[in-house]
Amino acid sequence: MQYRHEWKHEINAADRLVLISRLSAVMKRDRHTINGEYKIRSLYFDTPADTALREKIDGVNIREKFRIRLYNGDTSFIVLEKKSKINGLCLKESCRLTEQEAQSIVDGNISWMTSDSRPLLVELYSKMSVQGLRPKTIVDYTRIPFVFAPGNVRVTIDYDIRTGLFRTDFLEPSTLTLPAGESPIILEVKWDDFLPDIIRDAVTIPGRRVGAFSKYEQCRIYG
Repeated sequence: MQYRHEWKHEINAADRLVLISRLSAVMKRDRHTINGEYKIRSLYFDTPADTALREKIDGVNIREKFRIRLYNGDTSFIVLEKKSKINGLCLKESCRLTEQEAQSIVDGNISWMTSDSRPLLVELYSKMSVQGLRPKTIVDYTRIPFVFAPGNVRVTIDYDIRTGLFRTDFLEPSTLTLPAGESPIILEVKWDDFLPDIIRDAVTIPGRRVGAFSKYEQCRIYG
């Protein structure tokens, strides 16, 4: 498993236009995009005490969060993900879910997970059983992704972040989501062992500093 470096910057609409122009000149668009972008819907999990949310707000150095995710409303490709952060480095573990499996988890029908061969699914079952981990809220946004092979670099621009409040009907296309307050546009830069200078220069915007923005935290703005 490879821990990766991650930068996040809050940017504005003018910055986004500049970055798209720069990045298009040196990077490739992710091959899964439609007209250069795609829609992401995630369902985040948390405990009754909001452990994941509190650890993010408090800046806990070692933390994790679980989510189920799909792209462009395509229920044929659903993934369960666990994102861990240690000393500023990130690790993402994932496994595929069927639409029926995802719905069962949302509904709280999890006994079938005990005999599953996917370790991440068994871990989720354990934490749902012991810690009370449960689906908490839907997070929607639009992503413009770029990739660069040297350094395994991935640069994304995320905007139109929307919250499902406490809605968890993740697979229902008509589920209403609302703008998550005054949410900014987010530039994310991820890489393995090194960040090539050409990408470092391309993503540099004067006055923009690395931050610790969390879409899940932003989407809990109303509760």
